Amino acid sequence: MCGISGVYAFNDAGREYCNKVSTAVETMKQRGPDGQGIYTHNNVTLGHTRLAVIDTSDQAAQPFTDSSGRYTIVYNGEFYNFREYRKQLEEKGTRFISKSDTEVLLYLFIDEGPSCINKINGCFAFAIYDNVKDEMYVARDRMGINPLVYYHDRDKFIFASGLNTMNAYNIPKDTDPVSVYNYLQLNYIPAPYTIFKNVYKLIPGTYLKISKNSVTEYEYYKIPYDKEHLSDISYREACMKLADMLERSVKYRLISDVPLGVFLSGGLDSSIITALASKHVDKLNTFSIGYKDEQYFDETHYAEKVAKKYNTNHTVFSLSNNDLYDNLYKMLDSIDEPFADSSALAVHILSMHTRKNVTVALSGDGADEMFAGYNKYMAHYKASNPGIAKYPVMLGSGLWKKLPQSRNNKTGNFIRQLNRFSAGMKLSRKERYWRWCSFADESQALELLNIPFQQEEYEKRKAAILMHINKNSNISDILYTDMLNVLRNDMLVKVDLMSMANSLEVRTPFLDHNIVNFIFSLPDDYKISRGIRKKILQDAFAGILPKELYNRPKQGFEVPLLKWFRRELKTMITDDLLDDSFIIDQGIFNVDAVRSMKNKLFSRNPGDIHARIWGLIVFQYWCKKYML
Repeated sequence: MCGISGVYAFNDAGREYCNKVSTAVETMKQRGPDGQGIYTHNNVTLGHTRLAVIDTSDQAAQPFTDSSGRYTIVYNGEFYNFREYRKQLEEKGTRFISKSDTEVLLYLFIDEGPSCINKINGCFAFAIYDNVKDEMYVARDRMGINPLVYYHDRDKFIFASGLNTMNAYNIPKDTDPVSVYNYLQLNYIPAPYTIFKNVYKLIPGTYLKISKNSVTEYEYYKIPYDKEHLSDISYREACMKLADMLERSVKYRLISDVPLGVFLSGGLDSSIITALASKHVDKLNTFSIGYKDEQYFDETHYAEKVAKKYNTNHTVFSLSNNDLYDNLYKMLDSIDEPFADSSALAVHILSMHTRKNVTVALSGDGADEMFAGYNKYMAHYKASNPGIAKYPVMLGSGLWKKLPQSRNNKTGNFIRQLNRFSAGMKLSRKERYWRWCSFADESQALELLNIPFQQEEYEKRKAAILMHINKNSNISDILYTDMLNVLRNDMLVKVDLMSMANSLEVRTPFLDHNIVNFIFSLPDDYKISRGIRKKILQDAFAGILPKELYNRPKQGFEVPLLKWFRRELKTMITDDLLDDSFIIDQGIFNVDAVRSMKNKLFSRNPGDIHARIWGLIVFQYWCKKYML
């Protein structure tokens, strides 16, 4: 991965912003520590910062201009099947000066135009400028693995790999109140919106054409999901096809000219990736983190079983709560807009230690959303197919609310899940999905806001997210919605931010678009049935992993926030970030509501309030860094 940014100026006023690209590139040096470059032609300036992975020579440096001098590209990503198209282009007479996928992508674009994007198997964000037609194309990969944000007004169009880079251009920092409201519920901001008005995330599977004073958006891909016309492939054949496709995907993602490894958590997904990768790499490097003080979340014994079975060069980073706390501020400094998934801390530390050994790591990201791996999918399944157990759960709803709830131990987490399940059963399928995605309900979030609320705009955005869920929705509707919402806006954002903060490239074999397309052509019961999640994934790879890994509960990771809030971070909460005077001066949040949350946090029965407090702390930390 790398970092890209640039300006297309529509007039002389816009050209002034071209001078800021070099400063913008400096903000991305962690994304690309191996080199920087700037290209300027009249009204366009493009910047690039490089993490050299494929062809590390100077011949592959960017910005990269073709032999005619007409076309220039800045590119962040990987084009895994580039060698196939290099051969085809050579047969047409193209002469290459490097061995990079960047050069192949540029010449493929020259040969076929923007339709060439459909041939790319990979992850990417790029800009290509044609200085003869004075046109620029900006594109993002199908799944949203690589980020790209943009801003445009009558003077200029600006793009970048992250929101922190956009700050280098001194664009208006007007906070979007609906984004704040969404954030208070979800702990992230759904695309295409950002925390700022008029700054947008480019929707995955789309590209922009910028020419003169116009910016036009085109969709080139969406997951081809049609539940009325599913594949009639047999279950056995589907298992075989999935196994073949995933091995091909892993093999593609092993292409590298720098050291490579695998994140091995001990879960099913990363273990399968490890098993497949080890067939093609001797003494494969694998990396895990364990938690000395949080044994409930420690899965390293599972990871070690897999590492032993496949004879990998395995490294375990065993962390104490002090280790987690020592890296807290580094993690917060890596966030470019409010984003409060606390497991980002674990990803940050894993990436930091892994980068000391390799430059590229494969991960199992995306499998949970495709194969129904999370506990919430079983909850959705049971809510849609209620058995006799529904009634005692519903009847006990008053009791569940009163019992201690926590993510930090098995009993407390079970009670928390019972409470959420019983509350969700009373809602429509749309509202149930929204509630189970949220850390705060709409009334709780609204109570916190102290800025004008745009109800109509909020309802429009919410409806767009929930458009595929209705009273007849099945599990695949839920999975499809999560692919477009949770995966894009939470999981992939987390991995990109934390890995790039440590100059580590992470590759995701499950998110090969061919696999995604295939899985969403299959019926629900291939993915989930009573008591079994990830059914086809388990059966497709039955027997290749230690038996303990199969059909066991999904194990997440919870940072010990409550302990920190009551000890190490207490002063930061009471006297700094959530101090009454700061809240009042800031004017975004209701000081009485924040004070009430702090009282609950320090009470004998804090419940799950620490997750919402964490969301406020992240917001305030970000605000002090970028807004004050």
